[in-house]
Amino acid sequence: MCRKIKFICLLFVLVFIQLPSNAQDKKPKVALVLSGGGAKGVAHIPVLQKLDSLGIVPDLVVGTSMGSVVGGLYSMGYSGNDIATILNKLDWTNLLGGRVTLARVGNEEKSEFDNYLVGLNWQNKKPTISTGLLNDQNLRELLALLTYPVYGVHDFDKLPIPYRAIATDIVHGNEVVIKGGSLLTAMRASMSIPSVFKPVEYEETLLVDGGVLNNFPTDIAKNLGADIIIGSDVGGGLKPKDQLNSITTILFQTSMLVSSMKNPENRKLCDVLVNHTPNLTYSTGDFNKSSFIYEEGKIATNEQTDALKELAEKLKTFEQRKPKVPEVPEEFMLDTVVYKGISKGSLNLVKSRINFESNTNYTPKEIVAGIDRAMGTNLFNQIVVVPKVKDGVLGLEINGVENSKYQVKLALHYDTYRGLGAILNYTGRNLLGNASRSLFTLDIAEQPKLLLQHQKIFGEQHMWWWRAEMLWLKLKQKVYSDGYGVNGINNSTFQFEYEFNRNIIPNKSYFGFSGLSKRLKLDPKIPVSKGSDTLIIDYYKFNNVLVDVHFNYNSFEEVFYCKRGTLLHASLGQSLLHKVDEAYTNYQEKIDGSTNSYTNAIIRYERRIPIKPALTAVINAKGAFTFEQSKRSNELSFDEYGYGGKFFIGGDLNRGLYNTFTFNGLNEDELSATQFMALSLGLQYNVINKVYVKPHVSLGSVGFKGFTDFTDTALSPKGSWSEATDPSALISAGSTFSYRSLFGPINLDVSWVNDLNQFRVFLGIGFQFGRFN
Repeated sequence: MCRKIKFICLLFVLVFIQLPSNAQDKKPKVALVLSGGGAKGVAHIPVLQKLDSLGIVPDLVVGTSMGSVVGGLYSMGYSGNDIATILNKLDWTNLLGGRVTLARVGNEEKSEFDNYLVGLNWQNKKPTISTGLLNDQNLRELLALLTYPVYGVHDFDKLPIPYRAIATDIVHGNEVVIKGGSLLTAMRASMSIPSVFKPVEYEETLLVDGGVLNNFPTDIAKNLGADIIIGSDVGGGLKPKDQLNSITTILFQTSMLVSSMKNPENRKLCDVLVNHTPNLTYSTGDFNKSSFIYEEGKIATNEQTDALKELAEKLKTFEQRKPKVPEVPEEFMLDTVVYKGISKGSLNLVKSRINFESNTNYTPKEIVAGIDRAMGTNLFNQIVVVPKVKDGVLGLEINGVENSKYQVKLALHYDTYRGLGAILNYTGRNLLGNASRSLFTLDIAEQPKLLLQHQKIFGEQHMWWWRAEMLWLKLKQKVYSDGYGVNGINNSTFQFEYEFNRNIIPNKSYFGFSGLSKRLKLDPKIPVSKGSDTLIIDYYKFNNVLVDVHFNYNSFEEVFYCKRGTLLHASLGQSLLHKVDEAYTNYQEKIDGSTNSYTNAIIRYERRIPIKPALTAVINAKGAFTFEQSKRSNELSFDEYGYGGKFFIGGDLNRGLYNTFTFNGLNEDELSATQFMALSLGLQYNVINKVYVKPHVSLGSVGFKGFTDFTDTALSPKGSWSEATDPSALISAGSTFSYRSLFGPINLDVSWVNDLNQFRVFLGIGFQFGRFN
């Protein structure tokens, strides 16, 4: 018995002696903490690369805002080099622009896309604006693609490296440590800069940027048991008085006040502190300078190389994690799709555009493309996709943040031809049937314009659509006759069109037919030659009705300064009514009758080809031809009296009329012709940031009589286009200088035109009324 007691006592002694030794052999828990700082967070990436090169693998990653994004990618197994490669491929302008590109917008919506300076939702009898300046749709889609390999991981301790994201609960004023759920949602919530991005709904509350309360959360890492903390700080705490010299810096300091006051204490918790703030010369919003910020991030990182090497040596005796991005199939079986937040009138249209089917395989990119097609309906501010995984089965919850049923949009503009104007638009959705849109657009100016339009999409797959439109223009312009122009002539144009179309590709191409009625009235008071007499025209009216078949293809990525895509529109129209009413001040007999009928063939083609990132080739071709039917004895000559049914060439702005064509160097509607073809070549160069220069040259030929008369000499015309008699060459050369401003595009064009042998200058500012798509 005594021996047994001695043996037990000896065993306890041995265990007691051994415990300190085991404690010393236990690997210390290493935490990596990445601060918030917007674009400055790019400086974290060199830190990750340094850790990788030294073989230091954290046991925990904690991040705020941009630090949560970089840290989240790192925690799921992306290396520092992987993240740097991802960064180099990003188009920040598009990523933070939020909207889908024009190429994703539905055919029915292209003409209204990106047409206004500001859009307001009309709710509860008053206008409301978004809770965020930037739309995060494209950012969400990028993060969804990047985090796809861990879509089934909902416990962040089970990621290749455990992870925490810091956010702020603005409902209750609390700091939130996100430890599970969707990694995408956690990253996005942590970087919701107040008033810049919309808050993120999370467990019955709203989350914004974690930097509001804790921008450098080393205290969170310490509370989670970190023994060693490596901190990368791009925030820097409170700015001194001399740096608070703008509204932006003061507002930012105010919003981050609580967090900044914690910064000094949180820095003291670091065993290795990589302090980037003395080296960073760019601000939180300078994402387009990310490559420079990345280089600046190497400075402070290299300054801590010795400390990190010492840590690496200390950790060498311990087994470390070997994180890598989980391997998942390129395709997954989609089980169910649940739609939320989408109105009854729009739901079937959205389903048909997304076109997801249960028990079907999809890639992540196909899912994103489907969401983009839904965004292309222009119905949504954003669409949030939440994966739902249960028992290994994947479903999707699609949450639409739909724009108001009623929207008010505004724009300001100025141009050389029309002066200053303000555009007011009202757009109503599903007022007269499901999947329909009604709009009213008024250009409030000395020369007003009005557009009324209603359209409806229908069919089982929503591939058919019809549109009824009324366009009215009341202009004062120069009218050219017999080789000279007269200013201040009242031009009243009324155009009604009813079209019926079928989509081929919903966001690129369609074909259809339409009926169009146009009435042109001029109050010219100008002299014209009629035989040996000179008469003063009192007024001129031309009414025509035609039907046409048409095809349209548009893959342009952007409305303005597009770098890639093709536009093709072709139509063939037959006149049914072509009536002239003309009266003279010094001649009692009126002209009242119909001209001979005619057929119009129109083609518009433009191709944009990127040569280099900042250089784009622009090829533009136009053709418009009139085929006159034989004149009967009781009919007037279309060549002589059909001015209102001819093609109007000149100017730099599209006005939405089917028979008008822009041509640099000519004034608006300076040239009317029955036959027209032109080829234009240009090079669009993005000089810096939002500044563009486009030198261009245009070669064309015009005719003023029948098609046969034109084709005989179209390639070797001898006439003078200003005299408008014989087929004539039309040549211009010049350059357009542009700036993508907050108020819309600013274009200054200087072009020389032949025959007149003079330079013309055009200035256009802002979003203009009318666009041809």
